[in-house]
Amino acid sequence: MATYVFGHTNPDSDSIVGAISLSYLKNQLGEDCIPTRQGEISPETEFILNKFGGTLPELKTSYAGENVYIIDYSDKAQAPKDIMEATILGIVDHHKLGDLTTDTPLECWIRPIGCSNTVVKEMYDHYKIEIPKDIAGMMMLAILSDTVIFKSPTCTKVDTKAVKELAEICGVEDYKTLAMEMFIAKSQVEGASARNLNTRDYKEFDMHGTKVGVGQLEMVDISVLDSRIDELFADMQLMKEEGGLHTIMMLLTDIMKEGSRILVLSDDNSKVEAAFKTKLENNQAWLEGVLSRKKQVIPFLQPQF
Repeated sequence: MATYVFGHTNPDSDSIVGAISLSYLKNQLGEDCIPTRQGEISPETEFILNKFGGTLPELKTSYAGENVYIIDYSDKAQAPKDIMEATILGIVDHHKLGDLTTDTPLECWIRPIGCSNTVVKEMYDHYKIEIPKDIAGMMMLAILSDTVIFKSPTCTKVDTKAVKELAEICGVEDYKTLAMEMFIAKSQVEGASARNLNTRDYKEFDMHGTKVGVGQLEMVDISVLDSRIDELFADMQLMKEEGGLHTIMMLLTDIMKEGSRILVLSDDNSKVEAAFKTKLENNQAWLEGVLSRKKQVIPFLQPQF
């Protein structure tokens, strides 16, 4: 019986590459693992797969009765609807511990570092398994994406060390220039619908019984979206109604200016204002230095609920 490996809904590059890298590792250890995904990929992930000849994991949204490894999350809200009918063999993650529970013991590799693929790199090192060049290249870019080329406050020395070692394996000398090419690809918004932009990297959270959605767009220059703000807000309102959310927030993160413009629709704006010690004007604010959702947004937002 095959075991499926997959990341969260609205998968980012870490989730997609993590499914690939973890599946290969587990296969080398004698397990029959298949990388899968819960949703469509972003332009950034497409860039990574094309650059290193990666194969897109198959789309799979139901896992009842299956054995699974999950990567890059442990929140029920980001899992398949039937995840509790699956057998979770393990979790590999770098976020806060979520609300998933299991009936049987499981393998857990959860580290407070910049990227799940850095954790996978540590697993390869632990088991002394050689990483193929193509997978090393994809892992390298996934880490550079999640750490915003080492600018994110989530980045650690473990992440920078992993990138340097993976770059050597895949034969890339100037990995920062390649990472900028990746972020330029990630910044392409022409022809993309508002829903596509709002859900490229979107996660829902259960904050003490209250549903909150937080999306993030990391771009080289967020000013290209100035003319589309009303369009993004209109779609956010639809998402809020469809999901029964108390609050929905989009972070438009400018990696060059090193900060985020937040767009907020909430039943109580004061909670967001208190979380970030700011005042919303037209449901917007600039958060200087905020690059990380998991370290600079969720830990401050959740206590307000």
